[in-house]
Amino acid sequence: MKSYFFVLVFLIFSEGFAQESQVTAIEIQGAKKTKTSFIKNIIKLKTGMVLDSIIIVEDIERLKRLPAISHAYFEIHTVVKEKVAVHYFVEENFTLIPFANLFTSSNDDFAFRIGLQEFNLLGKNITLGGFYQLNVFNSYGLSIRAPQLFSNQFGLALNYQDITTQEPVFFDNTTADYSYNNKGFEILGLYEFDFKNRIELGFSLFTEDYAYLSGATNPDVPQVLNVDKHLVKLIYDYNNLEYFYQYLEGFRSVLNFQYVGSSDVSLPEFLIGFNDFSYYYRLGKKGNWANRLRLGLASNIDTPFAPFTVDNNLNIRGVGNIIDRGTGAIVFNTEYRHTLVDKNWFVLQGNVFIDGGSWRNPGGRLGDFADSQNIRIYPGVGIRLIHKKIFNAIFRIDYGYGITKDASKGLVFGIGQYF
Repeated sequence: MKSYFFVLVFLIFSEGFAQESQVTAIEIQGAKKTKTSFIKNIIKLKTGMVLDSIIIVEDIERLKRLPAISHAYFEIHTVVKEKVAVHYFVEENFTLIPFANLFTSSNDDFAFRIGLQEFNLLGKNITLGGFYQLNVFNSYGLSIRAPQLFSNQFGLALNYQDITTQEPVFFDNTTADYSYNNKGFEILGLYEFDFKNRIELGFSLFTEDYAYLSGATNPDVPQVLNVDKHLVKLIYDYNNLEYFYQYLEGFRSVLNFQYVGSSDVSLPEFLIGFNDFSYYYRLGKKGNWANRLRLGLASNIDTPFAPFTVDNNLNIRGVGNIIDRGTGAIVFNTEYRHTLVDKNWFVLQGNVFIDGGSWRNPGGRLGDFADSQNIRIYPGVGIRLIHKKIFNAIFRIDYGYGITKDASKGLVFGIGQYF
C-alpha cells in the first residue's frame, strides 16, 4: 500500500536510521483511557529489537483498527549512534456509545432498536453492550467481546439474545406472516494468527419459535413450530485494509461457515456458508471506491424458512424489508464515496451506489441465479454524517431505485457504513 512505500523510503533514507539501529525505548503518547500497558502488549515492536519498518507499519495499522483509536502515527528519535526511541502517537475515540436505529417492520409499522455499548472497557479493547428492540414485538440482547482476554492473540466472546420479529414466509406464490422468536446463548473463541489472519470458533444453543399470524396457509407448512437447535460456527477473517479516518484501502475476505442441528429428528440438519469479499480504493484526496461481493450457499432444503433473505438493511438498498428468501445468494454492492465537508470532528460524505443480487429458490437449481425473476438491481444515492472522534458514529441515509422487473424504491437509514 502507499503508506508502506513511504515509510520504507523514510526509514531507508533518513539520516541515522540505518537498518541495524536498535530500539532502546518505546513511548506511547496520546492514550488517556486506553492503557499504555495494553498497547505495549499488543504491538509487535519491543525494546532491544533491531528497528524494523514492516513491524512499525503493522503496529500503526493494528492500532487504527482498534475501536478506541481514531488515528495513529509514529516518530523515530536518535538517542545515541545506532540507538533509537520510537514514539507511537494515538488519537482516541469516545467509546461509550448510545445508539438508535430506526426502520420499518414487515407490515410497515415503525420499529426501532436502542442500546448502549462500551468499546474500550477497562482500557483493554473489551466491548460490552446491550440493546432493546421494538419491531412489533419486544426483543433484547447482551454481549461481551474480549479479543485479548487470555493473551495478545487469544480471547473470548459471549452473546445472549431474545429476539422476536414479525417475518414474512413465502410458499406457493403466496405469503404468510409469522411471529419468529430466536432465544439463545453463544460462545466464541477468538484467535489471531498474525496481523492479517484471525479466526472465531464456537457454538450456540438456541430455540426457534414460529407462530402463524395471518395470510395464506398450506397443510404442509406448519402454523406452529418450536424446536431446540445447536449451531457450530467458524469465521475466518483475512484483513489487509489500511485505515485513514473515514477512508479505507485494501482487500478483506470474511468466511462464515455454520452447521445447524436440531433436537427434532423430523427437521433435517443443514449447512450454511458465505464469504464476503471487500475491496476499497482511494481516489484522490476525497474519494473512496468501495465494493463488496457475497457468495453464499446453504443446504438446498425446500422450506419456506430458507436462511438467505432479500432485505433493505442487509444487501439491497430500496428493495424492501424481507421480500424473499433463498438457499443461495450472490450479491454485489459497489459505491463511490466522496467527502464534501471535512472538519476537525465532522465529515459529510455523499455517495452513489449500485446494489445487485440474485438468489436460489428453496429446493431449486443453481440455474435460479440466472432467472430474471430472482435478479434485482438497485442504483441509488446517499449521504453520510460522520463524527470523527466517536467510534462508528456514522449516520447514513440511502435512496435505492429498482430497475428490474416489479421493482420497488425507498429510503434506508442506518448506523455505520453499509459495508
